[in-house]
Amino acid sequence: MARLIVSLSGLTDDSLPRGAAFAAALDARGVPLSQLYRPGAWTGQADPPLVDWLRGRRGRGDAIVLHGFDHSAGPARVGRRAEFAALPRHEAGLRLRAARRTLGAVGLRTDLFVPPRWIASTGTVDALREQGFTMYADENGVHRLDGPGSVRARVLGFRASGDRRPVADDARAAEAWRCRLLVAETVRVARRDGVVRINVRAKDLRRSARVDAALAAIDAALAAGATPVTYRLPTTTPARAA
Repeated sequence: MARLIVSLSGLTDDSLPRGAAFAAALDARGVPLSQLYRPGAWTGQADPPLVDWLRGRRGRGDAIVLHGFDHSAGPARVGRRAEFAALPRHEAGLRLRAARRTLGAVGLRTDLFVPPRWIASTGTVDALREQGFTMYADENGVHRLDGPGSVRARVLGFRASGDRRPVADDARAAEAWRCRLLVAETVRVARRDGVVRINVRAKDLRRSARVDAALAAIDAALAAGATPVTYRLPTTTPARAA
């Protein structure tokens, strides 16, 4: 049976209204969100609106997924390298502990992990196991850490199109093509009884065409019989490759 995972990443207090509107559209469809959240931006002064909103979403079946700790430049990020892409086990463990302490301070808990840019070093995976995480997901699949099991499923989204708003005619055509491709890829995976993984970033929500395409892809997956789940999906039974 096909499964559908919709994740939302990069939300901030400023982008929260758009994120809340997208979440409401999923609520109307009975689709829970996997909220990819990095706690490093929290200052400890007061609970920001995003944290309050995430806590309020828990009763709707959403899953909080740790999405790194601090994406800013520093020893763990050289150039465009992702935060957990090359960390050794010890350093990854320190960052994971710090992230969990910060989450706990605002009443949030998780044992799910998605690394920034979907890239995790071997040391990071070892540290995740040591700290009792049960799942991590990378670019090409979802992997259990508390036992055997892995699902091959590629992340679908808009990252390849870049972050600048298209202005030229050919850029607009490329953007429209990417939106169509998301729907087509979703249908292909769902019809093969695979796991459809759609990730929407906060910056995507600024473009109505991308929001419409994401919702159209979600509707197509549901119409094809996909069951909406979060990153807590069981992976003990291998799914057909997407």
